[in-house]
Amino acid sequence: MPLLHFHVNTGRTEAEIKTLLDAAHEAMLEAFEVPAGDRYQIVSEHKPSNMIVEDTGLGIPRTKDVVLLQVFSRPRGADKNALFYRLLVEKLEAACGIKPSDVMVSVVENQDAHWSFGLGRAQFLTGELGGKPAT
Repeated sequence: MPLLHFHVNTGRTEAEIKTLLDAAHEAMLEAFEVPAGDRYQIVSEHKPSNMIVEDTGLGIPRTKDVVLLQVFSRPRGADKNALFYRLLVEKLEAACGIKPSDVMVSVVENQDAHWSFGLGRAQFLTGELGGKPAT
């Protein structure tokens, strides 16, 4: 946790996808200070005609390499989110050659009760993952 869902145009190789995921994981570890094994990532590939990512009037140029990232997470705070955005674009540019203008991120915050990592339990609520035990 967090859960990272990447939306990209089709055409990247498996190696390119792995590099993208590894770079994003590094940014998440540094910004959110989660354990290294806390890795939940999904990649959805779309035909270019099925993914439109414009610039909201900001004048941000997009290319075929655009990445839309949805982050589902417990609240992290504005400072940690901002750090994640910065580290993510730095690492994606260095490792993958993806321009910062091609990276869009949306963070969806939720609460401890909204997570089950398996076994039919809410591990943050049971205390198995450092959440507050149920009362």
